[in-house]
Amino acid sequence: MSSGFPVAGLLLAGGRSSRFGEDKAFATLNGTPLINRAVARLGPQVARLAINSNSDPAGFAETGLPVIADPIANYAGPLAGVLAGMIWLRKTAPEIPLLVTAAVDTPFFPENLVESLMTQSGGLSLTMAASESDTHPTFALWPVGLEQDLADYLERGGRKLHDWMGRQEAGICFFPAAEIAGELVDPFFNINRPDQREAAEALLQRG
Repeated sequence: MSSGFPVAGLLLAGGRSSRFGEDKAFATLNGTPLINRAVARLGPQVARLAINSNSDPAGFAETGLPVIADPIANYAGPLAGVLAGMIWLRKTAPEIPLLVTAAVDTPFFPENLVESLMTQSGGLSLTMAASESDTHPTFALWPVGLEQDLADYLERGGRKLHDWMGRQEAGICFFPAAEIAGELVDPFFNINRPDQREAAEALLQRG
């Protein structure tokens, strides 16, 4: 890991992958597992990196990264993963005040994600990514000082990213389309179904 920013990274891979049919973290594009692609993309942008997953940590051994499970049972959604990341960071590197998250099923996310989020927020406030298609709250800069607020929200049964981030008046950082193989692609194109994986692989093969 290397970064000029006081930021840690967390790859969100804790979902059930129910629409995909298997753990998306280990699905491949051009022979490379999505988790490996995500590590290679986010790792250089942060000071340290971990994976949030509720699967057997042994499956991620090749990455050499810590694997942290949700602190809430029964798949409470991405916010539970974010809380896991905040707890991990507080316990292991309390000198780092910020966490950036990225979803493992989004193979083209920006290689300047952290720099752009930091610039937009001034390194001080909760900020989520956006593109022409929508906002993308799983790609966000999270001040770890929000841990208790987030824990309280989850304890009350809250689960919705946009709801909690709206309550925190999260900022927005816009990212333009990325050019891949001569085609403009949403940088937050994500893989939820096998046909979307096939489309992403076809795009890479044309490049």
